[in-house]
Amino acid sequence: MEWRQTDAPGFWIKVLYDESGAPSRGNTQLMRVDPGAFADFHDHDQVEEIYVLDGEFTDQLTTYRTGDYCLRAIGATHRAGSESGCTVLLIYRD
Repeated sequence: MEWRQTDAPGFWIKVLYDESGAPSRGNTQLMRVDPGAFADFHDHDQVEEIYVLDGEFTDQLTTYRTGDYCLRAIGATHRAGSESGCTVLLIYRD
């Protein structure tokens, strides 16, 4: 499976599971963030779970390291990126 570039420069995804058309929406992705890449403030209309597989993932409040987990509520505004690069597991669900 190839990495696909997202709309945010330096952010790449591999969609592992997608049930976005089901009554209870959700999907699972791997996301790679290039060193120095940051996305502007945004939010999601689903719960977002982030598990850092390698490197360091940063939002406006915290730097998450390998093995760290982050849970964001629906509509939680945040910034995302990485100074050194990282790979994370993302799960979105209603």
